[in-house]
Amino acid sequence: MELVRRLLLFFAIILIGTAGVLYIKNGSLFGGIPTPGGDVRGYNEYILWEHQMLEENPNYENVKILVDISVKKLYLLNGNELLKTYTIASGKPSTPSPLGSWEVIQKARWGGAFGTRWMGINVPWGKYGIHGTDKPNSIGYNASAGCIRMNNRDVEDLYQYVKNGTPVVIENGVFGPFGYGLQTIKPGDFGADVMEIQSRLRALGYLNTDYLDGKYGPMMERALYEFQKDHNLPESAVIEWQTFQALGVILME
Repeated sequence: MELVRRLLLFFAIILIGTAGVLYIKNGSLFGGIPTPGGDVRGYNEYILWEHQMLEENPNYENVKILVDISVKKLYLLNGNELLKTYTIASGKPSTPSPLGSWEVIQKARWGGAFGTRWMGINVPWGKYGIHGTDKPNSIGYNASAGCIRMNNRDVEDLYQYVKNGTPVVIENGVFGPFGYGLQTIKPGDFGADVMEIQSRLRALGYLNTDYLDGKYGPMMERALYEFQKDHNLPESAVIEWQTFQALGVILME
């Protein structure tokens, strides 16, 4: 809050230094020489305007986003305090939304199918984000190509609270990266479940990489063969129940 106050004061000083006056026209703050109809107010009126802006747009210091695919809700939190709840659309079964812990890396005002706002997140296997829509009837359903889709009025509201670096957690029930169920994984697949298998292979010393990308490629396949050999499993590039079990992946209701 104090940082926002200092920045607003800084810009006010720039305006005063450049134009010598602040004035309000039709309820908006301007700097420069007043035009006809402009009403010179001075610094006291600026302070009132600043206070109003701070009240209407609080600068929360610990903003986080939680998306629960299972109930089609996006929760905006400040620490442990729930600030807002929005209804969303998530990915279709063929193009699921990326489960996991991410952060906002891009903010933009797009248009068309992406609605009026875009907040990109750092998913390594593709371009995903939270955005508006030109198909409001899709909200509440599995309808997107993987992004989190919101009504435009809601995404515009969310946009004002979110900064680059804001944490975003996307989940689908209690099974973490396997929130869409325990599905067969094969070369070329990508997603949170692939990244979890990569993580386990790395932790066990079979995958030598600092960067997990959630994509099932040749390096992961070689690591899988070594793991299967050491655990007396038949060599197979397709990850099914036996390999899941050997890696400690067991889903229990």
